[in-house]
Amino acid sequence: MIVTAHLSDTHIDSGPRSIERTRAVMRHLEDLPYDLDAVLVTGDITDHGLPAEYEQARRLFSSRHPVLLCPGNHDRRDVFRTHLLRQPSSTAPVNQVHRRADVVIAMCDSSVPGKDEGFLSDETLAWLQDVLDRTPEPTPVLIGFHHPPTRLHVPFIDGIRQFGADRLAALVDRHRNIAAFVCGHAHTGAATVFAGRPLLVAPGVVSTLRLPWEHRAHPQDHVHLDHPPALAFHVLDDTGKLTTHFRHVGPTP
Repeated sequence: MIVTAHLSDTHIDSGPRSIERTRAVMRHLEDLPYDLDAVLVTGDITDHGLPAEYEQARRLFSSRHPVLLCPGNHDRRDVFRTHLLRQPSSTAPVNQVHRRADVVIAMCDSSVPGKDEGFLSDETLAWLQDVLDRTPEPTPVLIGFHHPPTRLHVPFIDGIRQFGADRLAALVDRHRNIAAFVCGHAHTGAATVFAGRPLLVAPGVVSTLRLPWEHRAHPQDHVHLDHPPALAFHVLDDTGKLTTHFRHVGPTP
């Protein structure tokens, strides 16, 4: 059995609110009685892509569990690399793979510099194709990115979702061992299907999205700021079946 924690949209800035909410989630994970197989953080790590924000994120995400991250539309690839990953500066897509004997996790960069919507570049798709080609067929693969590649029936989010997703669907159609997709961006826990596989959306850490039927259409009504931070746990069993649990973490800091 493989158990991963999944969080997203921490939007760490210079204020105490985002820092304390992220710290509450990470403290919850550190206090678990068992080691997780991975902690997946699917983008919008920082709010402005500043070096100081990434340095704070690096401290917050220090963990006994393996932590895997990908950028979101609020992140900056070059600063993400240098201050969070401690890699040489580059504006190329930030794609990372975590390989184990029992699972492969591919974290893809769906960000488009200067834009809020997402898109997997040809470079990223070629990288993902290579990851899948190098993975033995029985080994399950989890694919993560920031932007959902399908509609969630929330107009605000659907307008800045991951576009060009038919290219991704065509790629994964050739690989039966893809267990699920995980993403963020929507600030609401959600479960749907993309390309015949589960698509699991992490709740937001910094805020919670109001669904269209929960509020009037005013921009200031889009999010709850008073709901506690939340995350998801994904459980992949020996048969390849995936189960997801959504969890709030303590009172609002």
